[in-house]
Amino acid sequence: MTETYGAEFLTRWLAAVAGSVGREADRLTELDSAIGDADHGANLKRGFAAVAGTLAKEPPGTPGAVLTTAGRQLISTVGGASGPLYGTLLRRAGKALGDDDRVDRERLAEALGAGVEAVSQLGGARVGDKTMLDALVPAVEALRESFAAARAAADEGAVATVPLRARKGRASYLGERSIGHQDPGAASSALLFAALAETAAVEEASEEVSEGYEG
Repeated sequence: MTETYGAEFLTRWLAAVAGSVGREADRLTELDSAIGDADHGANLKRGFAAVAGTLAKEPPGTPGAVLTTAGRQLISTVGGASGPLYGTLLRRAGKALGDDDRVDRERLAEALGAGVEAVSQLGGARVGDKTMLDALVPAVEALRESFAAARAAADEGAVATVPLRARKGRASYLGERSIGHQDPGAASSALLFAALAETAAVEEASEEVSEGYEG
């Protein structure tokens, strides 16, 4: 039987992202200080905290509405490039999910893929340009296999940005000096998929306990 996920699952995921980004904000800002504006961690911490607060206050009824609401909140809360980029990712994914009450992992991967494509179009970047896409693209592809595979792919993609020369965004102005630094957007993208894998693992564990009681 194919596992499906409702609005509550997506809400828990984004709450987990808010917690993870909050804990890692200093590291993200440190990464950004080397090749950017030194505000990536602080901006995302504020943005995802606002997302978690909004979803907790007025829980949307469908997975698509959760992501659309989250994306809209990020765009209105976060300055710089990260707000529009992450906001576009989630809003476009939410739109792709439509009004369905529940979605399976492959449908979620397809929707996030649409979001990633929208991010690529917005920023004019592609894999290899040393941006968040270096983590997002392989993660979404691997999500069709499993949540754990998506997490691993995102982590690997983020680390793989270190030797790259930035070709988009503020880091591109540094030219060769951008080499040797991890892209902060790729690092924060990896946090999204780590939180997704952790949320799915908790969901699976709770269902196994529930089935055990029923048995």
